[in-house]
Amino acid sequence: MTRQIHTGGCQCGAVRYQATGEIGFPHVCHCRMCQKAAGNYFMPFGGVTHENFKLTRGEPTWFQSSESVRRGFCGKCGTPLFYDGGSDHISITLGSLDEPESVKPDLQTNLARKMPWFGDLDSLRHDGSFDMSPEDDASVASSSRQHPDHDTAIWPMEKRN
Repeated sequence: MTRQIHTGGCQCGAVRYQATGEIGFPHVCHCRMCQKAAGNYFMPFGGVTHENFKLTRGEPTWFQSSESVRRGFCGKCGTPLFYDGGSDHISITLGSLDEPESVKPDLQTNLARKMPWFGDLDSLRHDGSFDMSPEDDASVASSSRQHPDHDTAIWPMEKRN
C-alpha cells in the first residue's frame, strides 16, 4: 500500500509540516471560535495521528482557545495551521496544505453558526473586471514573499535582483 504524503505550511514559510497517510475527518467547522481563529466564516480541518505528523521547519505559536483546545499558528505571518484537542491526532487547516484540493471536506459541523446566506455564494454575480490578468499575476509573483506550495531547502529565499 502506498502511503500518501501531504506537506504544507504557513504563508511566509517559517512553519512547515508533513502528514503521512490519509487525512481523516475532513470537515468544515462553522463554530464561532473557528470563525474568529480564521478571521473567516468557517474553517476547514482534517486530522492525522501524532505519529504520522511532523514539523519540518520552525515551531508554531500556540493559543489556548479553550480549556481543552489549543490552536497553532505562525507567529511571524499569523497563518492558522493546527487545532489540537488533546486527543491522539492533530487537525490541520486544509487551506494550509500545499495541495488543498487533494482533501475534500465530506461534512460540516456546528451549523447553528453557519452564515444563513452561505448557500447563495455560487449565485453571486461575477465582475471579471476585478480579476487579475496574467500580467498582474506575473507582477505579483515577481515580488511575492509568500512561500511556494512545495518544500524548499531554505527560506526565505535570497533576495531577488
